[in-house]
Amino acid sequence: MSTPPVVDDPVLALDPQWVAHLAERAVTQPRAETMTSITPLTGRPLAVLPVSTPQDVHLAFVGSRAAGQAWAHVPLATRSQVLLRFHDLLLRHQVEMLDLIQLETGKARHHAFDEIVDTAQVARHYARHASRYLRPRSHPGLIPVLTDVLELRHPKGVVGVVAPWNYPLSMGVTDALPALMAGNAVVVRPDPATSLTMLFAAELLDRAGLPGRVLQVVLGSGPSVGAAVVQEADHVCFTGSTRTGRTVGAQAGERLVSATLELGGKNPLYVAADADLDRAVEGAVRACFASAGQLCVSTERLLLHDVIADDFLAKFVPTVAAMRLGANLTYDADMGSLGGPEQLARVRRHVENAQAMGATVLTGARPRPDIGPFFYEPTVLTHVTPEMDVAKEETFGPVVSVYRVGSDAEAVALANEGEYGLSASVWTADAIRGRAIGSLIRAGSVNINEGYAAAYASPSAPMGGMGSSGVGRRHGAEGILAMTEAQTIATQRLIGVGAPARIGQERWADLITSGLKVMKTLGRH
Repeated sequence: MSTPPVVDDPVLALDPQWVAHLAERAVTQPRAETMTSITPLTGRPLAVLPVSTPQDVHLAFVGSRAAGQAWAHVPLATRSQVLLRFHDLLLRHQVEMLDLIQLETGKARHHAFDEIVDTAQVARHYARHASRYLRPRSHPGLIPVLTDVLELRHPKGVVGVVAPWNYPLSMGVTDALPALMAGNAVVVRPDPATSLTMLFAAELLDRAGLPGRVLQVVLGSGPSVGAAVVQEADHVCFTGSTRTGRTVGAQAGERLVSATLELGGKNPLYVAADADLDRAVEGAVRACFASAGQLCVSTERLLLHDVIADDFLAKFVPTVAAMRLGANLTYDADMGSLGGPEQLARVRRHVENAQAMGATVLTGARPRPDIGPFFYEPTVLTHVTPEMDVAKEETFGPVVSVYRVGSDAEAVALANEGEYGLSASVWTADAIRGRAIGSLIRAGSVNINEGYAAAYASPSAPMGGMGSSGVGRRHGAEGILAMTEAQTIATQRLIGVGAPARIGQERWADLITSGLKVMKTLGRH
């Protein structure tokens, strides 16, 4: 079916027939209850979609388990071709996908495009490298030459993905892709606010040749449908808040299934005394305000060395103040909307609490209903103290707090304060020094002379959090191996490993002890 989603740009509406076509991909009952999503760009209704029940989730898993058994035996080369065709289809249909992402999230178009790039790169990476990650591996055995040890990787079964609203394509699909390459089936529950993006991605995977029911989509709320996915999955991928992540992890642990959890962050960006300020300002603006700050790895704490703080702010604050806000499906806005009323309320609460307790607003701190119902100006605060909500909690909006430090050591200590450890950024003219500073910061990803994108957009490198920012990693070897069960097959030749009857246990122990000493001397594993 053709895919011209937007039929009336001024009100940002969707073709109801196209919405109904996408809705047919969801696992729901014929007369299911419905939910109405809105577009944050205008606050108007966007789509009416059916709602799955926990029983629908169960049926989805039953179907995916049956389809997954055949998919697990499809050669890796064939699976790779599916992902590569999906890569091409995504790029070919990026205009339609960009429209959906913007309509469902409210973000600016160039931030929506980041999701296209990320998803295409992850698809290509696993299509090209899964065979290396998953190939059988030989290991040293107990008795050299006589013991052969082989490690195999088997799919978990059905992977459950509970995806967030803020990056519906990236976080919905890039967990599914390595799961599929590893031979798993997948059941995805997108956030109710961003279901259309995932349904369209599922259609593109179908067009790319993914067999039916290998990937299925269920629709509905987290407490009902999301929880049902967690209760059925053989491996859980969850991206969201730390509070909900703790619950998901506990539920998975109760069932003794593995989970990958990417959770919250209060990410620091440190500008050292020798940094290139023009470059640091440009990078900090992107790091703080991409997707209106609604990105797990975006910067919420700006740490400035005293030597350059005034000069940096003299460039940074006017640049932030000049940012263009817009609700159009074009590339002419620097920042879009917040995701909805709850997010707007949280941002306002943090900023107003900070102001009431003595923080200074350098720019921003105003909602912009003249642009759209959930728009809020990019905001820079200073004189923020530890007891303020904006200092203690993840804001997840276009708000950054400025702190001054007198040394690299003080910056590291401040960066490591708090429970989170997802992402960090260090700006310095000396890359070696930057890496040294970065290695001392407790964060899963540290970018040197970049806000977050260098690490985020490197699909061969693991990405995830420390502390309350999560468990496990996406991307790279860890991202796909987490979707598999390791199996060891050891073959013993000629003699057994127990004591021969003619030697006796004590003599056998002496011989083994001598052998262990020889192996150490020879440097053998």
